[in-house]
Amino acid sequence: MKTGTLDPGIARGGLTTAGARLFLAVLPLALGALAGCRSSAAAEKGPDQQPHGPRTATMSKKTYTKPADDVLRRKLTPMQYEVTQKDATEPPFHNEYWDNHNAGLYVDVATGEPLFSSTDKFESGTGWPSFTRPVEPGRVIDHSDRTMGMERTEVRSKAGNSHLGHVFDDGPQPTGLRYCIDSAALRFIPVDRLQAEGYGEYRALFGGADAPKAPAATAPATDNSCARPAPGEKPGCETTFETAYLAGGCFWGMEEILRKIPGVIQTEVGYAGGSTKAPTYEEVSTGSTGHAETVRIVFDPKKLSYSDLLEKWFFRMHDPTTVNRQENDVGTQYRSAIFYASEEQRKTAEAVKARVGKSGKWKHPIVTQIVPAGAFTRAEEHHQKYLERNPGGYMCHYLRD
Repeated sequence: MKTGTLDPGIARGGLTTAGARLFLAVLPLALGALAGCRSSAAAEKGPDQQPHGPRTATMSKKTYTKPADDVLRRKLTPMQYEVTQKDATEPPFHNEYWDNHNAGLYVDVATGEPLFSSTDKFESGTGWPSFTRPVEPGRVIDHSDRTMGMERTEVRSKAGNSHLGHVFDDGPQPTGLRYCIDSAALRFIPVDRLQAEGYGEYRALFGGADAPKAPAATAPATDNSCARPAPGEKPGCETTFETAYLAGGCFWGMEEILRKIPGVIQTEVGYAGGSTKAPTYEEVSTGSTGHAETVRIVFDPKKLSYSDLLEKWFFRMHDPTTVNRQENDVGTQYRSAIFYASEEQRKTAEAVKARVGKSGKWKHPIVTQIVPAGAFTRAEEHHQKYLERNPGGYMCHYLRD
């Protein structure tokens, strides 16, 4: 062949006899090398480490047993019990793991059964922890759910039959699934605790990285809009609880009474109604931030109505006729206020306030503010359940007849 010219067979788009023989001789070697590369890559990833496709390998054959109901009632918080045993759904954004970005394993809070991995967690914008797939086959079971006027697919743990949440087909590729899970159904085990807590088999999921990358986020939602699909749209999650924000003086005493009310699932104290972002107790106590010491109450509306919460409890546990004061506590941070979370709550609060004002139980006009619920900042940990941890501590709240 002359320099600068092509072999006639190649020029016609084909192969010469010599070229074909050379190709056939080299092909097995090339395929073997390619297979070796793939095997090496798979070995480096560990068992079943495809980024986000269907997971088929079982990492542990350990079995888990559901405790007796009386044990679960002692072991679980009211929220955890209602979610896992009574099929409730916690409120979005105000739960433990919706924005947890640490690497680790999520297990059934009731039995310890492994359920999900942080390597499959992604930001869905719904306010609940979201995953693209379970940690391994057979751990999470699907059930048809026709409650709430919608047809959805419920997911439950296999061993404990705990209600976990729902699965939807609007997740990121390649699975296209979004497991919308209640934080209250989960317990998180960080990577560095897996071996110590008996989950060493799952350490391989995380390789050597402390913070595995999550799948790409879907378009974020700003509220619980996924629970109220527009006509023709697919259903989503919806909390079965309601949330109230009440201020009436020192939040220690308020919470001590509120947390014991039948139908109340969860309480936490914090700051609401002000302008300073993420205020501290020291800042709020100056009275310059505009915040009020507030209790956030999550309650079951089937057991306790918002109207009863206000009329039978809130307006009885503090003096709603004193401006910026409760007993010896003086300042705008101790004002009486109802921060409503919906238009329905506003109407109910106005009606209850009017009834209480006309009841004759108070000699002076009621000055309780009824304003929209803005940002709520959780108070420092030592303020949470303060009187439960410190019986006999300062308290100026009591129920009036």
